[in-house]
Amino acid sequence: MSITNQQVVGHEFLQQMYDDSYFPDHVVDQGKTILLRLCERIEDEQPSGLDALYVLTEAATEEFNLLDREFVAAGSEIETVAREWICDEFRFVASAYGFTDADAEELTAGRDW
Repeated sequence: MSITNQQVVGHEFLQQMYDDSYFPDHVVDQGKTILLRLCERIEDEQPSGLDALYVLTEAATEEFNLLDREFVAAGSEIETVAREWICDEFRFVASAYGFTDADAEELTAGRDW
């Protein structure tokens, strides 16, 4: 499935991480894929409310929890600044799909990074 939301299509996910040499591009690429897959799921499943959205973002957050191991193996990690950048992307996705009242903390509540 291809993404149809034009805000998402035109968005450069995780650009700050790509711009920072501390974060290996090949691992950031995996994070970008997680976010794009989240967008695809939102478009496919069309969550009717915040609870349904949070189920989808919880799954994506779990993927980022696993991805942190990849960052560590590559000599990096999801540290404070990266955490904020990733959380900003989750907020962007929620807003792009009309969930402007989504709770920023709830979007990534299951994170361990």
